[in-house]
Amino acid sequence: MELTRDNVLEVLRGVKHPEKNSDLVSLQMVDNLRIDGKQVLFTLSLPKANDPFTGSIKKACENQIKNNFGEDIKILITVPVSVGKVKIDKPGILPGVKNIIVVASGKGGVGKSTVATNLAVALANSGFQTALVDADIFGPSIPKMLHLEEMKPQVHKVDGRDMIIPVENYNLKILSIGFFVDPDDALIWRGPMATNALKQLLHQGDWGELDFMVVDLPPGTSDIHLTMVQEIPVTGAIIVSTPQDVALADAVKGISMFRSEKINVPILGLVENMAWFTPEELPDKKYYIFGKGGCEKLANQYKIPLLSQIPIIQKIRESGDLGKPPAADKNTILGGIFRDLAAKVVEQLEKRNKELPPTQRLIIKN
Repeated sequence: MELTRDNVLEVLRGVKHPEKNSDLVSLQMVDNLRIDGKQVLFTLSLPKANDPFTGSIKKACENQIKNNFGEDIKILITVPVSVGKVKIDKPGILPGVKNIIVVASGKGGVGKSTVATNLAVALANSGFQTALVDADIFGPSIPKMLHLEEMKPQVHKVDGRDMIIPVENYNLKILSIGFFVDPDDALIWRGPMATNALKQLLHQGDWGELDFMVVDLPPGTSDIHLTMVQEIPVTGAIIVSTPQDVALADAVKGISMFRSEKINVPILGLVENMAWFTPEELPDKKYYIFGKGGCEKLANQYKIPLLSQIPIIQKIRESGDLGKPPAADKNTILGGIFRDLAAKVVEQLEKRNKELPPTQRLIIKN
């Protein structure tokens, strides 16, 4: 059978929802179905958030497609899920923000900011009120990634206090230290200057009501990381790494920091960036330039979910340089990769909020 949209829909008519006694297509639960080469991508819109049959229905869909079109077919199914509100430990600390996600890496150059930016865009495209904070004080790259290099945020009064109005693009509210400094100047700050700048972004940003605040942290472990967990109750952390041993060794330090007794921030999962290289002219080939499965082994070792494996694709680099994040394009494989990452992050947040109490800020007593 030829792999076409109509044929895939016909095949999916063979999958029934256990409670509805009808097939997914007739129930209009299959949305945004598209074919890209040998990949099938679609959204599974189930009747209720966190449907208990989600896993079995996804598996049935995958089996139906592979049985009819071949085992080599790649399938990406996105399932929207909901996230409940996290109680803030103090009313004055970002009271309108439900979930705060920090994106970290053990070392630089692994694509942390790319992942943070595209995750935030994908969350916004999924209908969530989302903000992106560039807390990489020493190397703010998000203004360029979102084509906002020339933007200068405005300030207005709220209850007699000066508040910074976040810049908006791609349905995101965005603040970065890069908006306030000359991009051609070297940023040489002592620790207290950097942490004070971050505090201003967090507390003087007029954020309003948000489902998610995604924070792009600097690489490594530093004063900025401590400031974050002291200033706000972080809901969860995502660690980004490449599969190579050097990056993984540094990623372990990040895991240890967030899991330490004092900080105690839940880790939502790992993202393996630059997982493999596939040339455009050889779409079925995978070249593991930085090693194979390193993050998967690390995830198993530390019992952390592996949220995504993102390949090296020239389009990701080009999109970042042009300020057009690939997650903004809903009709591409790349867009699907980041939408799937967003869905898995939301799923892990739902689980975290259900099973664990709200994170408390770190209080350091002199």
